[in-house]
Amino acid sequence: MAPKKMIGSKIHRLAACASTNDVARELAQAGAEGGTVVIAEAQTGGRGTKGRSWHSAPGKGLYLSVVHRPRRNDIALLPATVGLAVVEAIGQAVGLEARLKWPNDVVWGEKKIAGILCESSFLGDRPSYVIVGIGVNVNHGRADFPAEIRAKATSLRLALGKPVAMSGLERALLESLERRLGQFERGQRQAIVRAFESRLVFPVGAAIRVTGEREPVEGLFRGIDTGARFIVECGGQRVRLSPAEILDIEYSL
Repeated sequence: MAPKKMIGSKIHRLAACASTNDVARELAQAGAEGGTVVIAEAQTGGRGTKGRSWHSAPGKGLYLSVVHRPRRNDIALLPATVGLAVVEAIGQAVGLEARLKWPNDVVWGEKKIAGILCESSFLGDRPSYVIVGIGVNVNHGRADFPAEIRAKATSLRLALGKPVAMSGLERALLESLERRLGQFERGQRQAIVRAFESRLVFPVGAAIRVTGEREPVEGLFRGIDTGARFIVECGGQRVRLSPAEILDIEYSL
């Protein structure tokens, strides 16, 4: 017998909301089971990492959140797992080879095409739930982006030169999340790490400069570890940086 599908077993579809993450959190607090999905045609208060806003043009993007109930305490690798799932879903649905920009962006060329925001709640040292938020720019034209982000954002339609069927992308994304989150819960972290590294905008061995809360770190990229820490080799020493310590990464191939 095939295993029971979890992601998307129950889907709440909304015309609009402030944020699908907020709705999913309310459902989680009310006891919603893991795999519950919230999808909205528009968001009035979508957000990204570090307090940034996420512009959600009505009817143009795929805006969804998933209630995930981890069976593992260490969830540091979860955002990378989700980013990998998004990139793979885009490739499967429309044949576009998007890339990952550490830690939460999906890009096409130099422009952002999707973003991930994971927000967690703990009971003691154990996660009660994680809200996995995903926004994909699907059928946006250039005019659908605010002027201040127009040079930095793109959509699947702009990249491909044609409209994209939202239903096919949604189906591919839920299937990809099912596969990769299942892998995460089974503890197959090395497989996730290797796949994530292969999708980054720069390869292992690239010369990079990391800016963040501490002094800039310059050296060679040596991959990420299973705790989602970024490894940089500097003068023969290896420095490990958590996602929270990284603000920007410059690289040369």
